[in-house]
Amino acid sequence: MKSNNYAAIDIGSNAARLLIKQVTLPEDGSAPEFTKKLFLRVPLRLGFDSFQKGIISPSKGEKLIRMMKACRQLMKIYEVNRYRACATSAMRDAANGKELMQKIREESKIKIEIIPGEEEAQIIYNNHIEQIEDRTGNFLYVDVGGGSTEVNFLHDGQLQYSASYNIGTVRVLSKGIVEKDWRKMAEEIARITAPFPGTQIIGSGGNINRLYRLAEEKDKERQRFPVSELQRLYDSLVPLTPKERMEAFRIKADRADVIVPAARIFLTLAEASGAQYIHVPVIGLADGIIDTLYKQDLDHPGTPAGNLFS
Repeated sequence: MKSNNYAAIDIGSNAARLLIKQVTLPEDGSAPEFTKKLFLRVPLRLGFDSFQKGIISPSKGEKLIRMMKACRQLMKIYEVNRYRACATSAMRDAANGKELMQKIREESKIKIEIIPGEEEAQIIYNNHIEQIEDRTGNFLYVDVGGGSTEVNFLHDGQLQYSASYNIGTVRVLSKGIVEKDWRKMAEEIARITAPFPGTQIIGSGGNINRLYRLAEEKDKERQRFPVSELQRLYDSLVPLTPKERMEAFRIKADRADVIVPAARIFLTLAEASGAQYIHVPVIGLADGIIDTLYKQDLDHPGTPAGNLFS
C-alpha cells in the first residue's frame, strides 16, 4: 500500500494547531484511509492582541515563532511529504501580520499564508462535503473561530451559499462586535435558509465539541444534540465567571471565556435557520487543508510530493 504524510498548520485567533495525518491508498482501489498521527494545540490567543491593539505583540510573535520551529521539527520526525500553513482572522486584522509571517519564514523556514475568510470557508466546505454519507437534505455548516465564523449552506450536497462573518469568540470578548453585525448575519442566514425547511446545523470548532460533551441530552449515535439543550447550557454558563465555569464544568482556562460567545453564535444561527439540532463531527480547517493537499496530489499524480524537509 502507498502512503503519504500530510501536515496542516492552522494559526487561529484563539489557538494555533498542527495536525499530521497519514493517507494510505489500499491496493484493492478502495477509499483512502486517513489516520491521525499527531495533533498539537497551543492557546496563543493572538486575537486578543489583534482585535484590541491592531497588532500582534512582540511577546506573542516570539511565541508563535518558537511554535513554528517546533512544528518544523515534528514534521521532520513524522516524515511529512507535504504541508500547508494558514493564518486566519487575527493575522488578517493585524497591521504587522505580513511582517511577522516573513520573520517566521526566515527563522523557522515555514511558509505561512494569510488566507481570506472566503477561502477559509471554502477549505472547510471541501472537507465537510466528504464527511456527509447521506447528502440529501439541508445543512448549514458552521465553523466558529476566535475571529470569524465561516458558514456554508448545502442543499442535497450542493453548495448554495458560502460566507465569512467577522463574528468570532475572541472578537466578541474584545468588544469588537456591535449589535448590527449580529443582526446582519442572522438576517442573511434567515433569508438564505427560508426556502429550505428542515435545515440542520453541522458545527465545527473546539467550543461546540466541548459543549456537545457537556450536554446531558444528546444522541451519541448520530453525534448531535438539540438546540434546546445548547440553550440550557448557555443559560447555565452565562451567569458564571470564567473561573467558576472552570470549576463547575471542568473547562480549561483558555476555553472558559470563549465558550459563551461561541454558544451565542450557534444559538443565533439556529434561530435564524430554524434548526432544531446541531450535529458535531470532529472536523475543522486543519482537516480541510489536508484534504485539499491530498486532492491536489490526486489531480497531479505525475508530480511526486517529495520530502520538503530533507
